[in-house]
Amino acid sequence: MNTKFRALYQRTLAIAGAAALLAGMAWQKTAIASESAYPKQTITFVVPYAAGGSSDTRARQLAQRMSADLGVSVVIENKAGASGNIGTAHIAKATPDGYTIGLGNFAPMSVNAALYGNNMQFNPAKDLAPIALIERGAVVMAASSKSGLLNGQDLLASVSNDKHSWNYGSTGAGSASHLSTELLKQLTNLDAVHVPYKGGAPAINDLMAGTLDLYMDLPSLFMGYLADPNARMHALAVAAPERLKALPQVPTFAELGYPQMVAYNWFGVVAPAGTPAAIIERLNQSINKAMQDPSYQSLVESQGAEVGGGTPEDFRQFISAETDKWGALIRERNISLN
Repeated sequence: MNTKFRALYQRTLAIAGAAALLAGMAWQKTAIASESAYPKQTITFVVPYAAGGSSDTRARQLAQRMSADLGVSVVIENKAGASGNIGTAHIAKATPDGYTIGLGNFAPMSVNAALYGNNMQFNPAKDLAPIALIERGAVVMAASSKSGLLNGQDLLASVSNDKHSWNYGSTGAGSASHLSTELLKQLTNLDAVHVPYKGGAPAINDLMAGTLDLYMDLPSLFMGYLADPNARMHALAVAAPERLKALPQVPTFAELGYPQMVAYNWFGVVAPAGTPAAIIERLNQSINKAMQDPSYQSLVESQGAEVGGGTPEDFRQFISAETDKWGALIRERNISLN
């Protein structure tokens, strides 16, 4: 290449490079401006369960406070089915622009991958971006009055007695009520047969009728019954490091000699993977602000749960630890959906 053409070639490259740099700077400036202006329109908050349940109720209470803070409507959309997988997959496949977020729950976020395997339509760790943990509720073990179990010591004493074999209810294979009881069985060698139900209400009805011996679930499901001396059921122990403020009379499994017996049902807020970090941070700020509202805290704590909070990274680490814990239990106890 002669000197004249080399100079022309180098000049062309320089002009093209400068144009690309300016275009990149312009795109970056537009993206930053777009993120800083967020939100500009209605945000859809997907709940992967039916309307009227505890998670749906909490999501609506949170969405109302987020709407006031963000200055746009945060609208709940229920997409129930497949233990939360359908709605959670919808969140994962949405456009990652901050206008579709949703509830990330115990089952689809940390359990279902070990149960459903290749039938999962999303990968929780790769396809979803954690925003914030909303709350977690330690589960409580309750017994039918007809079981003859008066307290946690009675239950644990039955482990060494071959004459006692119990049954226990759950809201289905892989649910918090199921896996929590299986964890207790693993730690104590408790002999108990699984009886799955389609919800907490029918399980509690059978517990009070005496056809079901044991049932472990969130405190909120038991609160009204435990206050009634004629309810024909009572609490044995709570799977938390410390006693619950809402149930101070109920001991922990740690007090009974099993500090590893800690189990929560929990949920938080997630977004599609790829949602810009600035938008994730803005949503995290809004959620944390809502959870600092004394009236919101009172709602959560009155039902025996613990208010969440923290950074997106805090939530990511929490999900990872829960996934490892319950995945190992599912494999070790050969738990399946059947």
